[in-house]
Order: sequence, then C-alpha cells, then structure tokens
Amino acid sequence: MKRSLLLLFFSLTLTLSFAQKTDEPKRPKLVVGLVVDQMRWDFLYRYSDRYKANGGFSRLLNQGFSNENTFIPYTPTITACGHACVYTGSVPAIHGITGNTWYERDLGRIVYCTEDKMVKTVGTAGTAGEMSPKNMLTTTIGDELRLASNFGSKVIGIAIKDRGAILPAGHSANGAYWYNSSSGNWISSTYYGDTLPSWVSAFNSKKVVDKYYQQGWNTLYPINTYVNSTSDEQDYEGKPFAGAKGFPYDLKPMTGKNYGAISTTPYGNTMTLQLAREAIAGEGLGKGKFTDMLTVSLSSPDYIGHTFGPNSIEAEDAYLRLDQDLGEFLDYLDKQVGKGQYLLFLSADHGVAHVPAFLNSNKIPAGVFDGSKLSTGLNSILEKQFGSAKLVLGSFNYQVHLNHPLIDSLKLDKAKIIDQVISYLLTIPEITRAFSLEGLSAATLPATQKEMLAKGFFPKRSGDVQYILLPQYFEGGTTGTTHGMWNPYDAHIPLVWYGWMIRPGKSNQEVYMSDIAPTIAALLRIQMPSGSIGKPIERITR
Repeated sequence: MKRSLLLLFFSLTLTLSFAQKTDEPKRPKLVVGLVVDQMRWDFLYRYSDRYKANGGFSRLLNQGFSNENTFIPYTPTITACGHACVYTGSVPAIHGITGNTWYERDLGRIVYCTEDKMVKTVGTAGTAGEMSPKNMLTTTIGDELRLASNFGSKVIGIAIKDRGAILPAGHSANGAYWYNSSSGNWISSTYYGDTLPSWVSAFNSKKVVDKYYQQGWNTLYPINTYVNSTSDEQDYEGKPFAGAKGFPYDLKPMTGKNYGAISTTPYGNTMTLQLAREAIAGEGLGKGKFTDMLTVSLSSPDYIGHTFGPNSIEAEDAYLRLDQDLGEFLDYLDKQVGKGQYLLFLSADHGVAHVPAFLNSNKIPAGVFDGSKLSTGLNSILEKQFGSAKLVLGSFNYQVHLNHPLIDSLKLDKAKIIDQVISYLLTIPEITRAFSLEGLSAATLPATQKEMLAKGFFPKRSGDVQYILLPQYFEGGTTGTTHGMWNPYDAHIPLVWYGWMIRPGKSNQEVYMSDIAPTIAALLRIQMPSGSIGKPIERITR
C-alpha cells in the first residue's frame, strides 16, 4: 500500500513537473531584424543565379519562409517611416514618424525625425549625436520584449543612418549606434549612456574604413558578366567619388579624410555587419536568461541606389557582395548563438523607382517633377487673390503646408485657399491628383491609394493638400533616383523569416510591413506594440 502511494506521488510529481515545463513559453535566445535600406522585393530573385549556395540570400530563401507579397500599407514610403513601421507594427498616422523630416505645426519649424536637443553626442565632437527616439509616439517590439522580461532582455540597434539605428531599437533600448561621416567613428547619444561601450570604442580604434579605402571598389566578378544591369558610366548616374565615372573606383585619396564615402560602397554593409558581430559578443546577446534583440539596418544599398539607380552595375555588385556578407553573418550567428536558437527576419524600409532617363531610353514613360519652385508659384498665385505672398510654408513628402498662424491672423478663409492650391496643382502636367487631406474621405481615389494616404496622415505633422504624381515620376534631380510614392516599385518589399520555429516555404498571400512586429509578438508570446494595427502572419505563427 505504502509503495503504491509512493509511486502515485512520484507519478503526480513528474506529471506536474512536465506540465509546468511544457506550459512555459519557449523562446529563441536572440531575435535579429535585418532591414536592407531600399531593397526592392525583386532583388531577392533578380541576381539569384549569382547568389552563392552558402551565401545569405539563397540560404534564407531555401531554409526560411518568404512572404512574397509583402507591402508597405501607407505613403510616404520613406526611410524613417519604414523603420518605425517594421518595429512598431504601426503607421505614421499613429506612431507619428511621417517622414525623415516634417513641418511640426506646434513648433512652427521643420523637424528631423530623431532630433533631440536635450541629449549630447557620445563618441565624437559635434551635434551628430543629438538624437533619440522621442518623436516616435508608440512602443516597438523591442520595448515590449523589455517590458515582458522586466527589462532583463537586451535590445541593441545598429545602422550607418541614425534613424536606422534609433527608431528600430525603440525607447527603452540598451543602446543604439550609428556612423559619423565626419570622424569615421560609430557614435551614440547620452540618451543611452554617457560613454560608448568598450566594444564600440575598440572597433572605432581600428578605423576599418581606411582599410576598405585602400582596397578600392572594383566589381566582384569580371564586369562583362554583369548582364542583369545597364552598361557602366551612364550620364544619369551620380559621381560620388571625386568625379570618377565608373569601375574600378580608386578610394585611396579618401583615406583619413572623406569618411562619408564608405556609405556609397558595399563596404558600408560589411562594416555594419562587423559591428553587429561585435555587439553580439560585447553585449553577450543570446547568452542570458531572457531573449535579446538586435536590430540592424543596412544603409548602403540606399546610398548606392539613390546615386546610380537600381539597374546599375553598382547596385548589382552591391547585392552580390551583400550576399557574401550575409552568409558570413549567418555563419557567425550559428556559431555564437546556435543554429536554430535565433529568430531572424530580413525586410526593407521601402523600394525604389527606376531612373527616369533609363526608362525613357527603353520607351517607358517616366520623368522628374521639379518641386523646388512649387511654393514660390503657389504663393504668387495666392497673393493675387488673398493679398499675402507667404501663405504656403513649403512642400514636404508630396504635401503642401499652409501658414496657419498667418491665415488666422489675416482672418482668411482656409477652405478657399486650399481650393486655389488644388486648382494650381492640377495645372501641373506631372500631377494626376490633388486634394485636401482633411477631406480625404470624400476624394475620388482607388481604395488602395486612399487607405495608404490615410495611414500616412498625422494632422500636426502632415500637410494640408496632398498631390500624387504620374507613375514612374518622382520629385528629384537629373541623376540617380528616389522613392516615396504609393506605387509597387516603392511599396513592394521582401520579408523572409529564418531560424527558430520557421519552416521552409513561401506564400503569395498579401501581408504588410505592419504585420512583422505582431508576428514576432505572437511567436514570443508577448504583448504587441502599443500602436500596432498589424496582424500575426498565420503561416509563420501556426
């Protein structure tokens, strides 16, 4: 009898113990977010015949899960907005990051997305470090991870661009580090701490940028094999390296002085991923009791794309080299954190349009809208009717901003001014639509455009009148290209999941950039960010 009771006791104990263990949330050691700045979705496949089997892209696609039809759900499709959306699961209408810069009505001036005059630069002299996430109004998935672990989890953000490091890392991050083109140092701000961690200082002391300048930039393979790109040295390409026209680029003259040029080479990606590895080792990411998070934005594809365009040899070579860099980074994660022990996703903050001159040369309609004189033209027209030449403050992100204090002081009819602005905009050949943003619900627009515009509208940081350009048109100059519109070339982005709990496969079901953060939240069994409007992607979380 006693033996039977003893066996029953042990049986119940084991059952309860097993139940407790299986009920505990199982989580990865580390979450890694990789955002490739300006990566169009088609770059996953455009050069796939040249991606190496042991490289990054082939491994991610073959062993991970790709959401092939991932879109940005708002406009403007701009860097700061994209980085905020990926990690908040929200949109500019809620998280408040309406552009890289915007006109803030309450302050009466232009604001940079991560500016913060209350903090100081750490790691170099000057104001480049006077940055923080204070202008972002919602939490990120990193913030929620920190909250869920009672701040036991570590969150680190890294990118060449300050906005690419700060916004993804969130408000409660342990650190965010970005590159200073004046000093060649990776820097931070007193928002995160009064000094740089030793691992960042040690990396800065190596001045790896000079090593890359000594190598120069030539194509990874013979240039005549770059058949997926337009021939080199096109007139519509920019010349960022002291006027050099094409490959090979001699970067040696920039050694020790022009530290910014590295951003417009593939070595910017290499350097960023090097620092990411230092962060993993230096902070012990993935080694503690709680899940940690590392956010990495690879900024160089954006600099290269803006300068040379997405059909250039420079862009192709950058992605072939990035494939190698990503492969080495995955190898490092496998060794340092453990294969299958980390959850990684790769996405982009936006896509990009082809260079109009390139499209024109191939009989595709395209063009550039010169918005530099738009405010002057509008004020000239408005002065004739309303007696003031200062009623328009400017145009940002394809929106016209009115001078509200002046309009109020002169007791003018704002609605009539807006009507006049719209009438003028519609006389411009490149503009297809113009309408009041406050009257967006009544505008005659396709549902997709209307919804994207509504999700990008934050009254205190957005304009009064929105205008939309013809397809393949953008506001810019005669060389290079840009992004920012609703069109698929700007809004269709890659989203590939890899590692912990991810089964290989792909889906063409439409999902959105705002679904990334709630999907991670569902996998980790934590609360989604405070402004999230996305949904967990069922194929990933099931």
